[in-house]
Amino acid sequence: MATVKDMRSRLRLSGKDAARNLGRFRAGVRAGSVDALRERVATLEDEVQECRQLNLRLAELTDVVEELLLPVAQRDEERLSELLEKYSRGL
Repeated sequence: MATVKDMRSRLRLSGKDAARNLGRFRAGVRAGSVDALRERVATLEDEVQECRQLNLRLAELTDVVEELLLPVAQRDEERLSELLEKYSRGL
């Protein structure tokens, strides 16, 4: 199971990749290559989708951790089971 630190690292790397690709995109605009621009846009769209998926996974993990941090008497075991199952399906 991925830790929050691992997910942050992956998000940070994805952000750096997106910034690098933005620079390439800008260079492509100057070069005027329409095909290169289409390829760059497709790459950026894929990276945005990956970032969205990572953000969703992070939100799911946050929900699990939030539920686990509650005292045992206040914990909703059914909700916790659902959250853990939902998180595990994404692995």
